[in-house]
Amino acid sequence: MNDLRRFAPATARNREAILAVLERVVPAGANVLEIASGTGEHAVFLAPRLGVTSWQPSDPDPESRRSIDAWRAEADAERVLPAIELDVTAPWPALAATPDVVVCVNMIHISPWASCLALLAGAARALERGGHLYLYGPYRRGGRHTAPSNEAFDASLRSRDPAWGVRDLEEVTAAAAARGFAPPEVVEMPANNLSVVLAKPAGATRDAPASS
Repeated sequence: MNDLRRFAPATARNREAILAVLERVVPAGANVLEIASGTGEHAVFLAPRLGVTSWQPSDPDPESRRSIDAWRAEADAERVLPAIELDVTAPWPALAATPDVVVCVNMIHISPWASCLALLAGAARALERGGHLYLYGPYRRGGRHTAPSNEAFDASLRSRDPAWGVRDLEEVTAAAAARGFAPPEVVEMPANNLSVVLAKPAGATRDAPASS
């Protein structure tokens, strides 16, 4: 039988650091929606350690969804739900549970800017008041790369697709604010990455502006 699991070497390097941040963001018993779950390795590692009620992985790519479900089966991760098809730029599907937290790791720099805006808008719609959006990846700060390796990575991304690239943190958080999120908590992570935690204020509603 073919092993449908895919492997992302970066996962083993960043998952503990991501867990340390999410332990403060994800309440016990939460429902989590993961956007662009990729291989599925983060889902099966994080869900049992965070004590969530459910972790909903998603990806627009069918091969990625097969990998996610293969990891789910191999790990016997009962809190991880079967992967669903979700393209942030299309209407989002109905979810099994309203998410308390939306998690997105390493997506917005390998997709067009419109995808980042659609992610912010969709998360604003999906989250209840008091919910959180968690983003992880490389960013420029003050219009500058934070390390030569990030600058080289950015050039590589843009050579593959001019619409891709390392985003400006200030531009992302300004777009998030326009969609109803509070100012971010920014946590420096290994390998010149950042965790960006965006809260939907307790006074907000799920009908926050969602234009992308």
